[in-house]
Amino acid sequence: MTVEMGSPLVVVANRLPFTLKTNPCTGKLERQQSAGGLVTAVAPVVVDSGGLWVGWSGLHLENDDITIPESNPEDRSPTAGLKSEQVVAINIEKKLFNDYYNGCCNATFWPLFHSMPDRAIFEADKWEAYRKVNEEYARLTVKAVERLASKNPNAVPLVWLHDYHLMLAATSIRAGCEELGIPVKIAFFLHIPFPSWDIMRLFPWDDELLQGILACDSIGFHVEDYCLNFIDCCHRRLGCRIDRNLMLIESLSHTVGVHPLPISIPYMRFNQLALDAPSYVNNNDKEQLILGVDRLDYTKGLVNRLKAFELLLEKYPEHIENVSFLQVAVPSRTDVKEYQELKEDLDRLIGRINGRFSTANWSPIRYIFGCVSQDQLAAYYRDASVAVVTPLRDGMNLVAKEFVACQTNEPGVLILSPFAGAGTSMHEALLVNPYEINEFSDTLHRALTMSNDERELRMKQLQRREVEHDVNFWLKSFLKTVDCLLDTQVDDHIEHTETMDPISENDFKDILGSYVTKATNLTLLLDYDGTLAPIAPHPDLAIIPEETRRCLERLPHMSDVHIAVISSRSLENVRSMVGIEGITYAGNHGLEILQPDGNVYIHPVPCEYENKLTTLRQRLLDEACLYGAWVDKKEICITFHYRAVPKDKLDGLLSKVQ
Repeated sequence: MTVEMGSPLVVVANRLPFTLKTNPCTGKLERQQSAGGLVTAVAPVVVDSGGLWVGWSGLHLENDDITIPESNPEDRSPTAGLKSEQVVAINIEKKLFNDYYNGCCNATFWPLFHSMPDRAIFEADKWEAYRKVNEEYARLTVKAVERLASKNPNAVPLVWLHDYHLMLAATSIRAGCEELGIPVKIAFFLHIPFPSWDIMRLFPWDDELLQGILACDSIGFHVEDYCLNFIDCCHRRLGCRIDRNLMLIESLSHTVGVHPLPISIPYMRFNQLALDAPSYVNNNDKEQLILGVDRLDYTKGLVNRLKAFELLLEKYPEHIENVSFLQVAVPSRTDVKEYQELKEDLDRLIGRINGRFSTANWSPIRYIFGCVSQDQLAAYYRDASVAVVTPLRDGMNLVAKEFVACQTNEPGVLILSPFAGAGTSMHEALLVNPYEINEFSDTLHRALTMSNDERELRMKQLQRREVEHDVNFWLKSFLKTVDCLLDTQVDDHIEHTETMDPISENDFKDILGSYVTKATNLTLLLDYDGTLAPIAPHPDLAIIPEETRRCLERLPHMSDVHIAVISSRSLENVRSMVGIEGITYAGNHGLEILQPDGNVYIHPVPCEYENKLTTLRQRLLDEACLYGAWVDKKEICITFHYRAVPKDKLDGLLSKVQ
């Protein structure tokens, strides 16, 4: 199904939508297909919109000038139509990439965002590597946006950032595009969970990270809980004004929309794979198959799952020789000690269970440590009686959805962890806490003994939902949040509200209520222009409203309230404009301070600086006081006013001043 966009798309992800390998015979680079729902859904849109994909090629080259090969003419993958000119490959020095990817992304963000902070490592040099790599991604993305803008100057490009590898890039992308005068929309989607405030606050640079994400216009997470966690972190750490009901965050000069957008799979593709795939599992007619498919990772709960299966055989011996467990564990980060130890634990546990319960003609566990083909996987899904998707924590987990799509024969049963994002919507699955081994074993027994009628009813409901809410539905829903979708047939399930109500008295009560109490000594630091007095065409016309003046006159008489007015104006001017005794005045941005008791502080200014100020002031008067611009004469600083300059003259004038 084609998704029509109203903007050219720049996808920015850690990896390109295919891998590059060197052909051993020709010595030339060739594309190899990458599986995954993201590539399947998004790559055709990049092709059709004439967009670009920015990502790492998987290679560390001495020369940045990498030539991307065209796709094979026989390629039928989703990236087949993606021309080499639509690919922007990032090349990063090997050690820097290792510090960024393994040292920060995988050693810090992966465990932290999966609510396992005891496994996270916080190192300043790895965080600095993350910063540098995000800057490089941003630099190439700005160039990509510039290319698209030059081809179609009337369209506003959409930059779509993906996942925890690129949480700082938006700030630099926005700054770079603004510098070039190119309007751009920026969206971000996180493919893993977002943690609660209590966990996020453990990260030493959490404020910078949150600000980086907030540089986007639209932010997507899998489920509502992750959205609320992010909103709460921005409110509590950055002090942002928020609206939890509309899921909006006010950040600096713009409002950011936060959206729960559960990712899905290309349902019909998996369904067809299951229909076409041969059988790969040889069981007797009475033997049921329990299936687990996971990356070998500590978040997947593999040890808990096998212990529950062991307890099942112990508590319900009637399943011996009538049930087998097939666990597919895809190798992951095999060079990391923690993952090596996990594999050793699994090997020992599987050996113990098989040694304890095996008979001459049957072994309880079949274990595949490696990758399997797509048709093999579809056959396993189709032929399984029970699928066990029980991570300790997971963003969504698409295995659950793939199993449902491939159930084309006798209906099976899905056992699902509530700690996976999929657990919030797949209500017909049997939910089980993977930490509760006894309950887990009972749930396995229930699934294996469930009547065919109940299995069929549950599976039909699951399939009905997943075929409707497939990966294209997810893609359309996300594009709608940034007004980039031309397809008007998409279900209007998204509240597209991008503005918050004006700040009110109740907002001040909510913000200050927990800080200001009867026992609090309160200090108010107030600006003059734009705060105490409205902005006026000329500084002399900026007058404090009478109600504000009356309030200020009362406050200095309160023993627990201290007032300071800080301004870019000269000390003499700001004091005369306010004219209230008993408060502190700070002029020239604090270079001159008058305290309530009459003491005056003036920052010393070197003679050579005064001479430079005099020269600069005269040059501004002679060369830059045009079109309504003027210079405010002060003793120890200069203010150049250009508010009245017409917009068509402003850039030229400012370039002259700078």
